[in-house]
Amino acid sequence: MRHVHQLKIGPVGFRIGSDWRAPIDALRDLYRDYPEPCDDVADFTVRLFAARPWRRFIRPSVMIGGDFMLPEAAPLPLAQGLLAAEMAMNLQMALGQRRYLLLHASVVERDGRALLMTGESGAGKSTLAALLSGRGWRFLGDEFALIDPKTGLIYPFPRLISLKNDAIGAVSSALARARFGPLLAGTPKGDIRHLVPDARAIAAMDSPARPALLLFPRFGFDAATRPVEPGEVFVRLTQASTNYVALGERGFDALTGLVGQVPSVAIDYPDTEAAIGRIEALWRAL
Repeated sequence: MRHVHQLKIGPVGFRIGSDWRAPIDALRDLYRDYPEPCDDVADFTVRLFAARPWRRFIRPSVMIGGDFMLPEAAPLPLAQGLLAAEMAMNLQMALGQRRYLLLHASVVERDGRALLMTGESGAGKSTLAALLSGRGWRFLGDEFALIDPKTGLIYPFPRLISLKNDAIGAVSSALARARFGPLLAGTPKGDIRHLVPDARAIAAMDSPARPALLLFPRFGFDAATRPVEPGEVFVRLTQASTNYVALGERGFDALTGLVGQVPSVAIDYPDTEAAIGRIEALWRAL
């Protein structure tokens, strides 16, 4: 690759190479406070490349590759190269990570205990995690929760927080001093803007937390709260994990341990203030 950058996010190191300078420059800027992999040895390699030589120059389009690939993945325009890099890192984790049980979840921490939020796309997980990080919670991750099968601890993976559509304005207003990436308009998921985790999240990337509450939020409904039974939680989490099957018995033990030890609650909420108020109340009641 012509242009290369390395970075370490929590316990995972990446080497990202690109046929173009612009995506690497964007990564260097937004991840400038992150360390490099230990001994310069990355866990995963990411490649952003042109499918044909002329695609580097004529209507440049970015293909996503690396140690693991999806041949049917559609290319993105070069203007969305940062998004392509983030998606490529997600892909390596989803297909290649075997040390940790992965859950598609947003995670924040307070007093050594972690709140996991998981649910369907549009549930508001990323928005709530971003807003909670501005209210004293430590941000641990937006895309994946990394659960150690041996200890049950959640290890931080504080990637850029991907804000979409209406959430961009809401979080920008609430976190006026935060650092944001460029607005990526018209992506396959709508408008996207990345929020850089705060200094506390980056400095504490090596400090895991014990899961204390599992939340299933749902945005756009009248306020409601209900406990979630273990059987339902187990099924939901197997659907939210990208490597549960690949981990075999270790994955089963990690997931059943989480379900058996951590209370689970589903909340519906009409707006973020209502959700945060309910989250704080549930946290105080633990």
